[in-house]
Amino acid sequence: MALSDGLASLALTSYGWLGLAAYPLSRPLLAYRAAKGKEDRARRSERFGHASLARPAGPLVWIHAASVGETTAVVALMRELRRRDIHVLLTTGTVTSAEVAKNRLGDMVLHQYVPLDLLPCIRRFLDYWQPDVAIGVESEIWPTTLAELHRRHIPQILVNARMSDRSFDRWKRHPSIAETLFGKLALVIAQSDLDAERFRDLAAWPVSVSGNIKVDSDAPPCDEQVLERYRQQIGNRKTWAAISTFEGEEKIASMVHRALKAHTGMLTVLVPRHPDRCDEIEAMLVEKGLVVARRTRGDVITPETDVFLGDTIGEMGLYLRLTEVAFVGRSLSAEGGQNPLEPAMLGCAVLSGPQVSNFRESYQRLVRKGSARIVRDAEMLAKAVHFLLNNEVARSKMIDAGLESMQEMRGALTATLKGLEPYISPLSVKAKLEPRAAGQS
Repeated sequence: MALSDGLASLALTSYGWLGLAAYPLSRPLLAYRAAKGKEDRARRSERFGHASLARPAGPLVWIHAASVGETTAVVALMRELRRRDIHVLLTTGTVTSAEVAKNRLGDMVLHQYVPLDLLPCIRRFLDYWQPDVAIGVESEIWPTTLAELHRRHIPQILVNARMSDRSFDRWKRHPSIAETLFGKLALVIAQSDLDAERFRDLAAWPVSVSGNIKVDSDAPPCDEQVLERYRQQIGNRKTWAAISTFEGEEKIASMVHRALKAHTGMLTVLVPRHPDRCDEIEAMLVEKGLVVARRTRGDVITPETDVFLGDTIGEMGLYLRLTEVAFVGRSLSAEGGQNPLEPAMLGCAVLSGPQVSNFRESYQRLVRKGSARIVRDAEMLAKAVHFLLNNEVARSKMIDAGLESMQEMRGALTATLKGLEPYISPLSVKAKLEPRAAGQS
């Protein structure tokens, strides 16, 4: 678990910090065991710092993005670094994020699975890759890695940084540990003024504000032929989507569908946050008498289909283009919320539960603009879906407001690059002075 996710009481005994004495061994291994099912077994040695690719000559920036959302957020940043002939090593924690990077960037960047936060693993990794700069995304800070980077005088920067309410409260109870850790960051570029204030309170410096870099990302892509095939199968039926759902929210989506089906004849597009739960989700839906079509099976959406179950990774662009009304999960039966920016930029009216602390700033902007609505429970969600599906004027106003909000919120990538300039400009110059290295990939 990353420090900002709540390890406020942790400390590395090997660096003289107080806290959980077992952390240097137990915490990374627990994280490793939890992620084993999400990894490429053939590349598991990468988790112990063993490289599976050759390190190219020339300047190299190491970027760590934990999962799909963080990886997507920094695609444009990685492209900009490559445009400047700076090599990019991207580490992620899951197969799905690796697939997203491959689909979006191809061979433009080098990919490895992130090494365990154990000193032998980190030293082996850094000895081999020798990054000039290390960049973490959003809330990815690991204590052993941070300490070893600092010892080697390799700047560690946090971009698109955010600090949740819970993490901040825990860190405030351990100010000396927070100061020891966050004080080692060379730069923090935060998503919002509130995030920046929290990082400053925890001794990070300097701290600047960029906005959410995800707004400057390209809209999620999709296969146009597949999209057209599903649109033909759906025909004139009304649709709504429940995306990035967590346990309990699929049942809520089924309740909404059953409540509205007789009035609208609609199709529900259901996209769980974790596709590995889709077998049990399908069983639950079938038990409730619903007809399910699954993307992985290539099922045809017929007039009898109640739910189109999106059980694939990296196809959110497809699912969102099948509707104009999207409920974003982890907000009713789970806490924190999920990213509302992708549905807004793809022309959806956005609905969400109230528990959106991880994306507070984005939701505040969207709600103020009129492009998102907060619902309290299943009944309120059903009423909102019914209203929007049957009121084209209201739906169009929300969609237009969302697109306008996206345009107004842009600029985070430019601000991020400005903050990074003192670190990446020398690398760009170095790359130009080494033409053979710059030409390698």
